Amino acid sequence: MDGILQVRRPFDCRHHISNNAQFLFFGISYKPSHSSRRGFSSHGMSLRLSVSASAGADFSKKRENKLSTSRSRTAANPKGFVPKTPVGTDTQKRVQRNKGEDESSGLREVGLDNIKIHAAKGSRERLESGQEIPEIEARAVEEMPSEENKVEDSSQKLKLETEALLHRQVLEGLAKENFSRGNKLFTYPEVVKPGQDIELFLNRSLSTLKDESDVMIVGAFNGWRWKSFTRKLDRTHLNGDWWSCQIYVPDQAYKIDFVFFNGKNLYDNNDQKDFHILVEGGMDADSFEDFLLDEKHKELEQLAKEQAERDRQAEEQRLMEAEKAAKEADRAQAKLEVEKRRNNLAELIKNALTSVDNVWYFDPREFKAGELVKLYYNKSSGPLGQDNEIWMHGGHNGWQDGLSIVAKLVKSAHTDGDWWFAAVSVPDGALVLDWVFANGPPQMATVYDNNYSQDFHAVVPQSIPDELYWVEEEQLIYGKLQEERRLREEAVRAKAEKTTRMKAETKERTLKRFLLSQKHIVYTDPLEIQAGSTVTVYYNPSNTVLNGKPEIWFRCSFNRWTHRKGPLPPQKMLPAENGSQVKTIVKLPRDAFMMDFVFSEKEDGGIFDNRNGMDYHIPVYGGIAKEPPLHIVHITVEMAPVAKVGGLGDVVTSLSRAIQDLNHHVDVILPKYDCLNLSHVKDLHHQSSYSWGGTEIKIWFGNVEGLSVYFLEPLNGFFWTGCIYGSKNDAQRFGFFCHAALEFLEQSGFHPDIIHCHDWSSAPVAWLLKDHYVQYGLSKARVVFTIHNLEFGVEFIRKAMTYSDKATTVSHTYSKEIAGNPVVAPHLGKFYGILNGIDPDIWDPYNDQFIPVSYTSENVIEGKQAAKKALQQRLGLKTAELPLVGIITRLTHQKGIHLIKHSIWRTLERNGQVVLLGSAPDPRIQNDFVNLANQLRSSHSDSARLVLTYDEPLSHLIYAGADFILVPSIFEPCGLTQLVAMRFGSIPVVRKTGGLNDTVFDVDHDKERAHAQGLEPNGFSFEVADPAGVDYALNRAIAAWYDGRDWFNSLCKRVMEQDWSWNWPALNYLELYYAARK
Repeated sequence: MDGILQVRRPFDCRHHISNNAQFLFFGISYKPSHSSRRGFSSHGMSLRLSVSASAGADFSKKRENKLSTSRSRTAANPKGFVPKTPVGTDTQKRVQRNKGEDESSGLREVGLDNIKIHAAKGSRERLESGQEIPEIEARAVEEMPSEENKVEDSSQKLKLETEALLHRQVLEGLAKENFSRGNKLFTYPEVVKPGQDIELFLNRSLSTLKDESDVMIVGAFNGWRWKSFTRKLDRTHLNGDWWSCQIYVPDQAYKIDFVFFNGKNLYDNNDQKDFHILVEGGMDADSFEDFLLDEKHKELEQLAKEQAERDRQAEEQRLMEAEKAAKEADRAQAKLEVEKRRNNLAELIKNALTSVDNVWYFDPREFKAGELVKLYYNKSSGPLGQDNEIWMHGGHNGWQDGLSIVAKLVKSAHTDGDWWFAAVSVPDGALVLDWVFANGPPQMATVYDNNYSQDFHAVVPQSIPDELYWVEEEQLIYGKLQEERRLREEAVRAKAEKTTRMKAETKERTLKRFLLSQKHIVYTDPLEIQAGSTVTVYYNPSNTVLNGKPEIWFRCSFNRWTHRKGPLPPQKMLPAENGSQVKTIVKLPRDAFMMDFVFSEKEDGGIFDNRNGMDYHIPVYGGIAKEPPLHIVHITVEMAPVAKVGGLGDVVTSLSRAIQDLNHHVDVILPKYDCLNLSHVKDLHHQSSYSWGGTEIKIWFGNVEGLSVYFLEPLNGFFWTGCIYGSKNDAQRFGFFCHAALEFLEQSGFHPDIIHCHDWSSAPVAWLLKDHYVQYGLSKARVVFTIHNLEFGVEFIRKAMTYSDKATTVSHTYSKEIAGNPVVAPHLGKFYGILNGIDPDIWDPYNDQFIPVSYTSENVIEGKQAAKKALQQRLGLKTAELPLVGIITRLTHQKGIHLIKHSIWRTLERNGQVVLLGSAPDPRIQNDFVNLANQLRSSHSDSARLVLTYDEPLSHLIYAGADFILVPSIFEPCGLTQLVAMRFGSIPVVRKTGGLNDTVFDVDHDKERAHAQGLEPNGFSFEVADPAGVDYALNRAIAAWYDGRDWFNSLCKRVMEQDWSWNWPALNYLELYYAARK
């Protein structure tokens, strides 16, 4: 039997009842109506009847007989439908023999009813006329229904019985017809629609359950994806072994899926194909998918709402606990402060006087806080005898509020000395008055009488009681501490909110720039596309491999080519308004989070433009579905700030954080060196151990800069050397680590999508994975390998390039510069240049603790002026408004040390200042710069300073205080110095090489190149690595500072607003990760 119950011609009573047949049911004349061929309603089966009825006594007797017979027979039957009793059975004969008795009985019942009705009528009439009636008659009146209601009830019963009989006859017909066709099941109604109850019938004799006493059904809807159910079937009285149950069909159903079983382990599952019934008139499969997405969206929204509420409550609780702890701390501090003041004041009171003969006194002698008293002073008694003005500078209670009383004394009429006096208001709460005398007001006095450096102190005679004062004082201190804390927390909160807002705005600008970065090839209208909307895609084939092709076909899908509906059919693109472009319109599904597409020359393929294997991807916003996270594992020997040597460590940490911020899961595996900077590791603990390579390896886990980090410590001592690099067996150490890291992943059950390894030191991961682990637990992992510097470990890099799925280096220009290298050249098809970024949280002038004034692009000039002044003061330079050139670098030949020396002298010639921070790993170079530093200290001590060491706080101050940052590298794979400089509003002066060329656009020569990247020019550059070249850039930079300060200040603001963080590079790396997994 076919597992799907198809819709066929509904059962028609005319197959069983002739057109002219007329029956008498319970005294009712019935004849089928032919106004409807179906005879079934949408919610069940009903026949159109032509019914006429008379209320004669004969009808009543027959009706009562039929009703009695029907009731007794139906009550005795089990659940299901009663089969027809064949003519001539014993039952029919008994009915015929008793017919006369039944009719007379019915007549007697009717007569009794009539008596009750007449009696009730009489009683009702007497009640209405106000007459009393017996209680039994009154009760009869209450219980007696009206004649109209009784007739209506009888008609309703008659209708129901008629429908039940017709229903039974229809089911009998369906059962007979289906059995004759060999169908083991059918439904009533035959056309199943959503939102109704249906009856499902199974012929057990045709089922594998034919010998079972229990028959059950288990099922669900829409491919077993919606609302499962289990029911027990009951045997019916239909002819044959028919069993049935009732099932409600939900509104969302388009198919019913089910199997039968005996309640244990015996099933009838339609030969392992299951049974299916199609549902008409409701959702289709696509609509149901959308419905499920809506339900999932509602569920996620509810979960998010509940989580937000839990977070809010947790935050509220945290704030309450923090507030409580802060109050307790403030109260404790107030107590300590009061105790300290009390002890100090007790000592003052002990030594304080009420007057000193021939020096000073108060009038009146007895006074209290809040009163006005006169303080008399004999000028001739101290060092102010020759001064013409006398001032009193005072306070109270040991100067607890500082200088709070200032009064000018005037000449007194006393003749027994050179007495002067002033009216002084005694402060509230004063126990002791403190003062000195001076020859002028504050900030102008030059001579003081301070009682031989002990100041003057006088007791306030009528001060408030001691204990009460200190209670009030403690409360005042407590209130002051609370207010200071409140203001401090508000400032921190406001600063954090502004930082978050600026980061979000920067990220939004960068994303728009990212979407427009391919505008010369492809873009959409609108630029930001929403799920469920329609978007127009514009494509310019003239800038691609499809240039000149007569046709362009658009091939598209969604969600990284994994959408449930699969790819859309290829669409032929039509000419756009712009003659060089073609366009097509795409309807985005509601569950899209990414639109993926490529272009081809033919409908069936041919030449493709797939963006060099990366495909085109545009994020979709507002969708019901969210992008599932990738799991990326970095295997590396460096990580800032716990194990940092160079830029590699910065990249690992910053890239990992940026990818994690995009809602992906990132882990880092690092050797546990004995020289780790553990102060930057949170919650470090030993997690477990495993054996491999002939030794035990301890697994430590901790959190670094918000990242999960696994530290591997082999007990063979490979990483107990006190250094990261520099051992004679570095290759052996790092090779062991790479193999141990993969073994850790395999034994721990990790299944990463991407394993990212870096430079020669973790290059072995690429081939070890493919040779030893892909066939085991790491089968889905893909390898991405990044070259940070091609100068070291060439053979390791060569092998990693061969085995990796994708490879990168740290800037686009550097990738072109090394493309001809034999290590790289054979693999250009999978080799990409992706620019590094900087961490905006580490390099942030708005939240930098090492600079005097926080600033953003809004107040960049004020902030940099304050930093320049602080830098000049710290290094002993002349505090003046001069152009200041900063140089922060390792002193190696790669960094152009001969150009650095030349630039120092050139800047001094142009009346500028120079600050250099850096050191040389080569002692000869270091000594050379030590001599230069000594020479400059002798000849230009107020204009040049060389700090030949590493000083992190000073580097921040130089970035903020310098007007220019010089980077004259001979080669530079990426370079971070110029990026940090722009973050602080300093203008880069660089040589055009590697990443310097990709990030610095000359204000005079690179406007078009900058605009192609969605940027404005931002610095000064030169090409030839000689003194003339660097002079060309440096002269223009210093001239701009002197000649166009307004323009120069606007340039500082501009470079601060450019985003050189990991926002853009992280998006490029994500594209690469997904391409590696294709």
